[in-house]
Amino acid sequence: MAKKLNLTKERILSEYSKFVLTEGKKPSSIYQFCEYLKVDESKFYSFFTNFDQLEAAVFTTFFDSTLSLLEASEEYATYDAKTKLLSFYYTYFEQMTANRSFVMQLLHEDKNQLKNLKKLSLLRIQFKNFVDALGIETLKIPQETLEKFQQKSISELSWIQFLMTLKFWIDDTSPSFEKTDVFIEKSIHASFDLIDMTPLKNIIDFGKFLWKEKVSI
Repeated sequence: MAKKLNLTKERILSEYSKFVLTEGKKPSSIYQFCEYLKVDESKFYSFFTNFDQLEAAVFTTFFDSTLSLLEASEEYATYDAKTKLLSFYYTYFEQMTANRSFVMQLLHEDKNQLKNLKKLSLLRIQFKNFVDALGIETLKIPQETLEKFQQKSISELSWIQFLMTLKFWIDDTSPSFEKTDVFIEKSIHASFDLIDMTPLKNIIDFGKFLWKEKVSI
């Protein structure tokens, strides 16, 4: 019988990474992995039901760690939405880079890319909630339904942008992945320029003024 040892979520993730990188594949079963860990199989189920859940947790763990690092900085609270998002990207992909071999193994395990992307399903929820919490300003539309749709569109588009950044990072061969940093900076700036509705707001305000004052042109 396997010797009972203290088991934590962090240890499982760390040992799973070590196993995958050493063996070049995931364990054939949870039983095999628990034998490798020297723990009873029942202990594993206190944290995960299967390897799919475990692998999804890899990316959410990076997310949690990223937010912890950012929120530990007093300056972070003073940042505007764009700077907070930039800081998130830089910090998150630093952690991805520190674990690049493992991440690449997870994201290329299956020839069906949709199955690989499924491992990001929990991260998608966390990321979209994070973007929503940033309170990115958009054009104020009186209709409540349209406002909700507009805000939902921002988080959805932000997730697509994240996936584009991930793909760029995967393909990046530049030293220290410096091109990914450039991609992050330029793409975030570009996306915020696209949703900057200030010029349109000014036009609408001017139109309201003309209507109110009954100025004919």
